[in-house]
Amino acid sequence: MSILEKIKSNPKAKALLLRLMIPRGEARPRWWVSFFVNPFVHKKGKHALIRRSVRLDVLPFRKFTIGKSTIIEDFACINNGMGDVIIGDHCTIGIGSVLIAPIQIGHNVILAQHICMSGLNHGYTDIHLPIKDQPCTTGLIRVGNDSWIGANVVVVAGVSIGEHSIVAGGSVVVKDVPPFSIVAGNPAKLIRQYNPQTEAWEKPGPS
Repeated sequence: MSILEKIKSNPKAKALLLRLMIPRGEARPRWWVSFFVNPFVHKKGKHALIRRSVRLDVLPFRKFTIGKSTIIEDFACINNGMGDVIIGDHCTIGIGSVLIAPIQIGHNVILAQHICMSGLNHGYTDIHLPIKDQPCTTGLIRVGNDSWIGANVVVVAGVSIGEHSIVAGGSVVVKDVPPFSIVAGNPAKLIRQYNPQTEAWEKPGPS
């Protein structure tokens, strides 16, 4: 068993380590973690760029990986506190977007501005506890290669977006999107799908 596994299996040791790395009640790591630990743990591909105003709420015990030539634009926020954040090659994460783990993004993906993807949900079932004090659950968000997510889109925990798919701006995605599809609305619904026989994007037939 590794040292990290031993700490994770010991609640007191885990709580102490978290207190050392993160101020009480905050998600952002302490400055020494950001400058002297994370750069040696997380992987950044060749020519990848993270703008200076990006908020990185990332910790060393979860993965944060960005591929080559990927750009994370100004005022975005990345949080890996509850899982891994893995972003492929040649991606763009737009201005003001928020990515909360667990999230896995393929290659050549465009995320426009002010997108929120959260693989985390707060517990709420115990009415005797504030929601902020209840256990969280997670569901992996996946975005396939060559996809385009429009501005102001919300993607909820556990959703998979298939390759070469498009999510129209302002949509709320609450269920999986098939590959080679266009969805729009709140909740997002299928409005076009690529037909390889006709080589055209067509409206879906009656269900």
